[in-house]
Amino acid sequence: MLLPLLAVLLGLALLVWSAEKFIDGAAATSRWLGLSPLLIGILVIGFGTSAPEMMVSVLAALDGNPGLAVGNAYGSNIANIGLILGLVALVSPLAVHSSVIRKEMPLLMLVMLVTGLMLLDGFVARWEAVCLLIALVVFIVVSIVRSRNQPLDALEADVSGVLDNKPMSRGKAILWTLVGLVFLIASSRILVWGAVEIALGFGVSDLIIGLTVVAIGTSLPELASSVSALRRKEHDLVLGNVVGSNLFNSLGVVGLAGVIAPIEAGREVLVRDWSVMTGMTVLMIIFAFSWRGRPRRINRFEGGALLALFIAYTGYMVSIVVMSR
Repeated sequence: MLLPLLAVLLGLALLVWSAEKFIDGAAATSRWLGLSPLLIGILVIGFGTSAPEMMVSVLAALDGNPGLAVGNAYGSNIANIGLILGLVALVSPLAVHSSVIRKEMPLLMLVMLVTGLMLLDGFVARWEAVCLLIALVVFIVVSIVRSRNQPLDALEADVSGVLDNKPMSRGKAILWTLVGLVFLIASSRILVWGAVEIALGFGVSDLIIGLTVVAIGTSLPELASSVSALRRKEHDLVLGNVVGSNLFNSLGVVGLAGVIAPIEAGREVLVRDWSVMTGMTVLMIIFAFSWRGRPRRINRFEGGALLALFIAYTGYMVSIVVMSR
């Protein structure tokens, strides 16, 4: 059991480092290619923070562990809202200014409902996974078209600040993108092996490990990015990371894993995990949405509530592992 545990710890450490380098390099490369800061924020940074989830879930599906793949995606969504958004808002209330993020939130809610319908029969078939990937492509295309006519947005200003603080030459940007990608793949392979071995050792499903250890670990890049953005008072970038990452996890990560290997999800995924994920998404939207045009903040009480829900959920999942011994 010691070797798999060391593999998970090493995999997580490399995953956080490589994800940061990959995102920095990809964002700088995108700027050299002429993408607008708004589009970089929505697609490159928002989705780039989900690169660890994508790598881990794809490798898990290829290895015949689809439960780990879907557990990683949904568990990361729960961690993004409860651990990251909740913790950051508890430290400093988050002001929400970006109209782009507010428009993406109802879309995220719609995606939650669609995935719930897919899970009713306890199975995500390949054609359903393809539909998720098509929806992701449509979202990306619409985002590109909309960004061309979008007036200056708070998220765009935040992203411009990030890019200005980390200037890179074209060659360095491409190099870090490639280096980050290579280490993402390698660290994900190490992490998946260790997680599966731990699941076998404890006698629990790979789904449980995916929802807990792996999910929290693959969410660490979002946490690091959010803490960094908070220090610069770039509140919209914090929320944009969470919303963009959760969209990509639900559409891209589950979609890719489901195309590789159809996912058999027990009823507990719908009743327990999907319900928690969707409920926390609803709370996030309520807390962040501006009603009647009034400025809105996710305050410390609301952040504490999200964090408490995450702790309660994680505690329950840990109790399942303990009881299985």
